[in-house]
Amino acid sequence: MSTENKGKLEIIATKTVKSYDELYIIIDFFNKNLKSHNIMCGLTKNTKNNTMTITIYEI
Repeated sequence: MSTENKGKLEIIATKTVKSYDELYIIIDFFNKNLKSHNIMCGLTKNTKNNTMTITIYEI
């Protein structure tokens, strides 16, 4: 990784699923346990179509 990309997140994968109220608990669990492997997860909610998108990043 070059110094100009240092600190940037690289998207590894995304997946959109039906909205589930407790999905944030799983994402939090992943983040706590995968941080040492330079992996981070994000979660966005789309209220228009009732979906959530999980994004996995390399940090």
